[in-house]
Order: sequence, then C-alpha cells, then structure tokens
Amino acid sequence: MDLDQSADAAITAFLRRLQWGLGALVVGWLTWLLAPVLTPFVFAALLGWLGDPLVDRIERRGLSRNFAVVIVFACMALLMLVALLLLVPLLERQIVVLVASLPHYRDWLVGTVLPWLRDKTGMQLVDWLDPQRVVELIRTHWEQAGGFASTALGYLSRSGFALLAWLANIVLLPVLTFFFLRDWDHIVERVAALVPRDHSATVSRLAAESSEVLGGFLRGQLLVMLILGALYASGLWFVGLDLGILIGLIAGVLTFIPYLGPATVIILGGIAALVQFGDWQHLAGVAAVFAIGQVIESAWLTPTLVGDRIGLHPAAVIFAVLAGGQLFGFLGMLVALPVAAIANVLLRYAHERYTHSRLYAGESHAVILDEAGAPLSADVDELA
Repeated sequence: MDLDQSADAAITAFLRRLQWGLGALVVGWLTWLLAPVLTPFVFAALLGWLGDPLVDRIERRGLSRNFAVVIVFACMALLMLVALLLLVPLLERQIVVLVASLPHYRDWLVGTVLPWLRDKTGMQLVDWLDPQRVVELIRTHWEQAGGFASTALGYLSRSGFALLAWLANIVLLPVLTFFFLRDWDHIVERVAALVPRDHSATVSRLAAESSEVLGGFLRGQLLVMLILGALYASGLWFVGLDLGILIGLIAGVLTFIPYLGPATVIILGGIAALVQFGDWQHLAGVAAVFAIGQVIESAWLTPTLVGDRIGLHPAAVIFAVLAGGQLFGFLGMLVALPVAAIANVLLRYAHERYTHSRLYAGESHAVILDEAGAPLSADVDELA
C-alpha cells in the first residue's frame, strides 16, 4: 500500500511539473507572438514600478494617492520633455554632419584601410566596393530578387506599418504609465492574493528582494548612463570631433551592456579621429577621454550608484541582453535584465535551500550556519 501511494504521489508530482512546463511554454509562445503589442505595456510597467516608491513617499506625507501620482507623472513628463528639447535638435545636427561626412569615410575606407589590408593579407577587397561592380551585381541578380520595384514596395509597406506601430506605442506610453503609477499597489495586492497561502511568506520575501535588487540597479544604471553619456559627448567634442556628441551619447546608452559603451568610445571615436584629422594627437585625445571615463565609472559611479546590486557577472548580463533580443526582439532586450535579476534571486534561494537540505548534508549530518551565513556541517551525534 505504501509503495502504491508513493508511486501515485510521484506520478501526481510529475504531472504537476508537466503542467507547469507546458504553461511556461504557452506563455513564452504568446509573448513571442505579441511582443510588439506588449512592448509599451512592459515599458510603462517598468516606469510605474520605478516611480511607485516616490509616489508612496509623497502619499505618506498626507497627500492623496491621485495627487501624488500627478506630481510624479508631471516630473517624469517634464524631464522627458526637457531631454527631448535638448537632445532632438542636437542629434539632428549630428546626423546631418554624419550624412555629409559619409563620402569622407568611404574614401578613407577605400583609400587607406583596404589597401593596408591588401598589403598585409593579400585580400582584394577594393574591387567589391567599386560602384560599377555593385551595379553589375544588382543587375545580375535582378530576376532572383523578384525585381527592385516589388522588393522596395514590400519594404516600404512593412516600414510604414512598423512606423505606425511605433507611433501608436509612443502615444500609449504616457497613458499606460499614468495608470500603472496610480494602480501599482492594487496590482501588487491582486497578484499577491493569487499566491498559495502555504508559499505566501516565501514568495513575498523573494519578491521584495527582487524588487530591491532590480530597483537599485536600474535607478543607479540610468544615472550612470546619463553621466557617462554627457562626459563622453563633452570630452569628444572638446577633442574636436565633429561627430563627438553623437558617439558619446551612443556610448552612454550602451553602457548598460558591460564593455560595449567604452568600446564604442574607443572604436568609433578612433575611426572619427583618423578620418577627420589622421594624426596621433587626436587619437591620444580620444584615448584620454576613454581613460577618464573608465576611471570615473570604476572608481566612483558604479560603486556609488550601482554597486553589486544585481549580482550578475558581466558575461551573464551580455548573454541575457543578446538572448532576449534574439528571442523577443526589443521587448526581450527591455526585460532581459529584470528577468536575469529575478532569476539570480531565485538561484540564490535554490542554493540556500540546497545547502539546508539532507541531500547536501548527508544522512548523518545536520546543517548549521557560521557567523557569515556560510553553511557548516556537523555530525548529528556530535550535536546531540
């Protein structure tokens, strides 16, 4: 009878895990299908979650929830408006400079880089960038491509629909953000009410830890991105690069991916210095901006504003962002770090449970913790 009951319990547990696995697959499949629709909702939810602590703080001062939400939402909208008013004209001028500079970059590539590669490696790459050869290749493969007109029409149609979708997302974003700010506490309460009572304490602890880790990381990382973007842009502009502001802002945005932001400064800034000036002095200036930014980031910005809140290795962060983008596009990149941070909290909890389990301690050992919280094992007979 005991064996039959054990077998039934094992089958029941297996079926329950199978149901959870199938449910996770269905959710992942639906998320993949609905990624363009879910993007503004997820982005607005992140903004609402980031702004909720400030709303709660204002609310504790005796103001109503709606009034606190209006204050926080107005501050967020004002910051966004000021950023757009300052950045859009600046970026527009930089893009105009970039378009005007493209022939110089092409001449530098064809006249300097490719001949150097040919001399060093023997590769004849110059012929592949010859305009006549490009035209001949297009003419040769015209029929295989289905005709340039039909291909271009299909691309423009897809681009038009994508543009309309992005405009709709931009219009929806502030509306959704306001509602998430206003109803965030109610959403959390309703989700918490669905958790089985036996697991309520554990889930609440893990959710609070995930929120603390991720909230601190995202707020700190946003400040690091803003400060480094301004530092790189002003530094490269001071060096004299026409595209220094654009390169610096791109590097600041890419700072959230480890090593990619600084690499952008040294690679794109170095190329811009070579094309525009072609001397070692301006290359040294770009290297100085890179070095100053790295010292400030490693010695002050990251330890002070971010610290080790997320607890992920840089390689894990890069993998999470790339994997999220590959699976779910922009939505995947948007939620990659939150999902990775929550997964890291769950892995730490699983490790804690494992070190307190009999599987780890063995049949004749009990698990105790030292003053630092590390697991120690002792014989049961000795403890007795």
